[in-house]
Amino acid sequence: MFGPRKSLDTITTHLAGQSLAKTLSWPHLIALGVGAIVGTGIYTLTGVGAERAGPAVILAFAIAGAVCACAALAYAELATMLPAAGSAYTFSYTALGETIAWIVGWSLILEYSLACSTVAVGWSGYLVGWVQAAGVHLPPALLVGPHGGGIINLPAVVVALSVMGMLIAGTRESATLNIVLVIIKLVALGIFIAFALPAFQGNNLEPFMPYGFASTEIGGEKRGVMAAAAIVFFAFYGFDAVATSAEEAKNPGRDLTIGIIGSMLVCTIIYMLVAVAAVGALPFQQLANSPEPLALVLRSLGEPKAAYLIALAAVIALPSVILVMMYGQSRIFFVMARDGLLPRGLAKVSPRTGAPTLITLITGISIAAVAGFFRLDEIAELANAGTLVAFISVGASLMVLRKRAPDMKRLFKCPAPYVVGTLAILGCLYLLFSLPSSTIIRFCLWNVIGLAIYIAYSRRRSDLHVPAPDRV
Repeated sequence: MFGPRKSLDTITTHLAGQSLAKTLSWPHLIALGVGAIVGTGIYTLTGVGAERAGPAVILAFAIAGAVCACAALAYAELATMLPAAGSAYTFSYTALGETIAWIVGWSLILEYSLACSTVAVGWSGYLVGWVQAAGVHLPPALLVGPHGGGIINLPAVVVALSVMGMLIAGTRESATLNIVLVIIKLVALGIFIAFALPAFQGNNLEPFMPYGFASTEIGGEKRGVMAAAAIVFFAFYGFDAVATSAEEAKNPGRDLTIGIIGSMLVCTIIYMLVAVAAVGALPFQQLANSPEPLALVLRSLGEPKAAYLIALAAVIALPSVILVMMYGQSRIFFVMARDGLLPRGLAKVSPRTGAPTLITLITGISIAAVAGFFRLDEIAELANAGTLVAFISVGASLMVLRKRAPDMKRLFKCPAPYVVGTLAILGCLYLLFSLPSSTIIRFCLWNVIGLAIYIAYSRRRSDLHVPAPDRV
């Protein structure tokens, strides 16, 4: 019904010159997960969530984290069972069929590209603020795209191309740098918690749930705990990039389990502490929609130096989010090309680094172009929609493969797989339909375009329709 499925027996065998080098250990994988998860989301979405849910943004973070935890358990079992690049795309191809795999891969392209470009533009804003504070004024035409009356957002282009260069230099080298950037971000959030949590005041949590629990439209905007959860969900995803690295893990059974579950555990604890500290230290009305809620809290508490350090950490460390997301997108592109769904010539790896240089180059240039010329604020939520669809497919794949291949070796076994898989699917569906209607419509249009490409080009050229030569 959903097209042919990949064989479980050949999932980890590939043509000569199309296998990725095994260069990553579990510290690299935890850092990849934390590097993607801890980014613009926690630095900015606390304010957006407070505007939609009031103090109950704390509960919104918990719900989004719980949904992601179910998905993370499913990812951990499937990634260690099928240690091949591609994460949700590969799992879906094996369990559900080629058509579903294409939709998931196409949705992941949307997730990673929009996330990369959005972070690049956000980083540009931080950097320009720092430069101007130092008395240096750059030409406005080079700081914003045509939508703002300029020519190009040059800093956003530069950071995207710089990250691309690091990935081309080698996966291990860029992953090691990412560990340093992740440590900087975690130290900055630790500073925020240390200053804000002691200023906690219980009356700032009243009324705790001013707009109710369900996502409802109030004053033309969706509000409520679930409406906030659908937005702050952006702050959690990224651990799926760890599953994308499965083929490059030195010891997949151990390293992937630690990387996926470890990064989610670390980030959920940090997010809950940050949300409690922020909402408890300042009334949610003041936090609502602030572009820099954490720095706002610290300045309100009379701690300008701490606020300065938080902003500095964002400038230094946010490129790690771009790095991990660009890494993830390049691997999705690579695997889809290796499977024949995209031009096969893209599925080549460098003999020197073992990384897919050509596809990384194309990915980096595409992301830099979007960041330099397009306005992304109205479509950023599309990234959430793409991720939610991927998580739904992973929950379904977990349950399908427990039925189809019950005796296959599983280095990590998800507890209560049918309960976890069902909760992941239902939770993601609820969050998906809690997004604004305009976002859902745009997401459907994106997938209509994708299916047209699949029917016109990809379906007839895939490995399952055009057998490849012997694999190694």
